[in-house]
Amino acid sequence: MAEIAKAADREGSKQVGNLTRLAPFFRPYRVMLAAALGALVLTAAVSLILPLAVRRVVDGFETGAEALLDQYFVAALVIAGALAIGTGLRYYLVTRLGERVVADIRKAVFGRMIRMSPDFYDNILTGEVLSRITTDTTLLLSVIGSSVSVALRNVLIFSGGLVMMLWTAPKLSGLVLLIVPAVIVPIVVLGRRLRKLSRENQDWIAESSGRASEWLLSAQTVQAYTYEGEAQRRFDAVTEDSFGSAQKRIATRAVMTVIVISLVFAGIVGVLWIGARDVRAEVMSIGELIQFLIYAIMVAGSVGALSEIWGELQRAAGATERLIELLEVEDAVHDPASGPAPALGEGIRLEGVTFRYPARLETAALDGIDLHVRPGETVALVGPSGAGKSTVIQLLQRFYDPDVGRVIIGDTDLRDVPRAEFRHLMALVPQDPVIFAASARDNIAFGRPGATDAQIEAAAKAAAAHDFLTALPQGYDTYVGERGVMLSGGQKQRIAIARAILRDAPVLLLDEATSALDAESERAVQDAVERLAEGRTTIIVAHRLATVKAADRIVVMEDGRIVAEGTHDELVAEGGLYARLARLQFTAGMAAE
Repeated sequence: MAEIAKAADREGSKQVGNLTRLAPFFRPYRVMLAAALGALVLTAAVSLILPLAVRRVVDGFETGAEALLDQYFVAALVIAGALAIGTGLRYYLVTRLGERVVADIRKAVFGRMIRMSPDFYDNILTGEVLSRITTDTTLLLSVIGSSVSVALRNVLIFSGGLVMMLWTAPKLSGLVLLIVPAVIVPIVVLGRRLRKLSRENQDWIAESSGRASEWLLSAQTVQAYTYEGEAQRRFDAVTEDSFGSAQKRIATRAVMTVIVISLVFAGIVGVLWIGARDVRAEVMSIGELIQFLIYAIMVAGSVGALSEIWGELQRAAGATERLIELLEVEDAVHDPASGPAPALGEGIRLEGVTFRYPARLETAALDGIDLHVRPGETVALVGPSGAGKSTVIQLLQRFYDPDVGRVIIGDTDLRDVPRAEFRHLMALVPQDPVIFAASARDNIAFGRPGATDAQIEAAAKAAAAHDFLTALPQGYDTYVGERGVMLSGGQKQRIAIARAILRDAPVLLLDEATSALDAESERAVQDAVERLAEGRTTIIVAHRLATVKAADRIVVMEDGRIVAEGTHDELVAEGGLYARLARLQFTAGMAAE
């Protein structure tokens, strides 16, 4: 993340040359790229030939050679037809290439982002990542599919036009070239400011998208706390900052365009005045003057077009940098290139594990933990909030790596194998169940793609979810809304449990899996979990001690340390933290009854 934070300060990020960093995405399409460049050169060449035909036609009128005049008109039509075909071919190839490359970039960025560890998302808004994948790639599509080809075509016309101008009228061309330095200076000076403003504008757009995403995803909380007005005010402020940045960029680009075009055409008018005097002096023919005029207009037009496209290329360079940053950002959790697929073997061990969350380095979430969970054993982690219970689950999933010590499955350190090699051994039910904007059936099958309807329904029954699912309007095929908005908290949790049951993994991780259930559903799910845990290695994180009384072993944690271990009865008999928690919970429960 430090790389992203410092990106705006890197001088290299301001250069249009950044677009060359997209080269790897073009390599698979070399043939299409070569064909597009061929069509581009063809259209530019035909455009440069057209003034020659015009000159012949004009001079043909003067000489009265009617046969030649007819041939010149036919030649002009053929050239125009070739130009039309070449332009259409260029548009098709370039646009298709742009769509293909941008689609590949989107897939590459998403593939990278979906694999990043949670530490990455602790330091960046998800909405900003989405802005880069959508807004920045849309800008790239515009540039790759249009601006780049137009820029190259204008470069060819500019250079070819200058050569033809020199061949047609060297004296007039020399006068035109005197204007070039006056045109280049404002492009260079204003272009530097435009690069900075382009990057700043893209950053404000990402900030705006990030804030909008955050508040919209939390709309109910925003409304419950009547925060709508403040959210609106803050979003308006960010949006206005974005608009202000865009306004500066637009104004700078407009000023640059005005200056460049004014200088170019003022110079052309002066040169043509001299050319008109040469025609009257019979130093050159009218056809030659018109040919020179057309080439001069083509060169001037290409300069004007390039000055406008330059701004687009600079914006695209900023967008490219932001996307490449996501592709190249270093993940805090490093996967080795390969490694042995671990087997459960002797079970799961945490050896001398100390860990601090990157955002809270001053406090150890785990402090010298030693824990061994044997195969087939059910171990419960209990203790007050902040004791480090859920952190153990985070390290077992290798969302983070320990600062000190090792996390081992069987005899394999998790850092020695790619994460995908061991995560298939685990089924996780998180504290906050994640429900996707799909059907209930698809949400359960998320844990095991390709599962049959019978398997899905069996998992739902085991999780005490079958009854409420069949009562939905379309049963298991009911769309449950974004983040499961159509379901209650308990229903979402039971779907998450059904998902874990369906996965049928040898290791079961339950992080407060029954916290949102009513008493009846909790009992049903607890029975299902106990059946599911048979023959599996199960780690349960719980605040409610009633759900872990039957565990083979209860591990009591406080301030990131293990302070006691044993069965429920042993720990109650010992006194201490667990006995105090049990007395508070069970006494409160009896009083409530």
